[in-house]
Amino acid sequence: MGTENQTWLTEFILLGVSGDQGTQIFLFVLFLTMYLMTVLGNILIIILIRLDTRLHTPMYFFLTNLNLIDVSYATSIVPQMLAHFLESQKSIPYVSCAAQLFFSLGLGGIEFLLLAVMAYDRYVAVCNPLRYSAIMHAGLCTKLLAASWASGSLNSLLQTVVTFQLPMCTNNVIDHISCEILALVRLACVDTSSNEVAIMASSIILLMTPFFLVLLSYIKIISTILKIQSTEGRKKAFQTCASHLTVVSLCYGMTIFTYIQPHSTPNILQEKMISLFYALLIPMLNPLIYSVRNKEAKGAWQKLLGQFYELKSKLTSS
Repeated sequence: MGTENQTWLTEFILLGVSGDQGTQIFLFVLFLTMYLMTVLGNILIIILIRLDTRLHTPMYFFLTNLNLIDVSYATSIVPQMLAHFLESQKSIPYVSCAAQLFFSLGLGGIEFLLLAVMAYDRYVAVCNPLRYSAIMHAGLCTKLLAASWASGSLNSLLQTVVTFQLPMCTNNVIDHISCEILALVRLACVDTSSNEVAIMASSIILLMTPFFLVLLSYIKIISTILKIQSTEGRKKAFQTCASHLTVVSLCYGMTIFTYIQPHSTPNILQEKMISLFYALLIPMLNPLIYSVRNKEAKGAWQKLLGQFYELKSKLTSS
């Protein structure tokens, strides 16, 4: 019976953050502003990296992909949420819901794997600087990136297929801002223990494994930095990792807390706030973190602005 009912279910209803119209208008303006800043900031960083040859290094190669992932992840969730703020019927088609789950899960997984790859890059830069170019060559960088994209996409595909095989019966109301996996699993009218185990296993593979690799990399990095005798040398070594370490600290904590314990009693509001944090705040902050806390990026911005003002002066004088 559950499977038969599943066949005619063509859409889901997303309850979103708030049902109050005044609050929704305020949130629409706020979230739209944050989304536009996210898109602009990440695209500007990508353009900057492409224009400045000094930034054509493995770290900025990975950063370009991180920017693309951030924009794509925000785009997979935020436009739909903004549209729902202006609609009375907050529905999303069945196929669109599946696509949203696939892209958000996939891009999120790829980002965590990519952060582990970037941690390895920083480990080589600090602990083996003389062989950095030989180790982090273009071929290895491409393989690491491809492995991250393939692993995240495959996991997302499997999780999406398994989740949408669950019979939802007549229950199509999702108390969330998007088609999030835990919220969808809770709709099922059958036992979901196996799905929760699958979510746990996926979290261990795509969250905890990269997290421990990042942790191991930074233990070795800190150990190496502490052995540097000069204060200036230690400061310079730490600065090469500061931006990445800040992003890692922001990204890993809440996701591990959310997905490693799917059996616990769900706090719906907390899950919504965490989703907003990753869909809006993290993608908006990443370009700022890498611009403000990174010496090479600040130098590239200054050079680009200098060229802009020089060109403007020439056009004005002529």
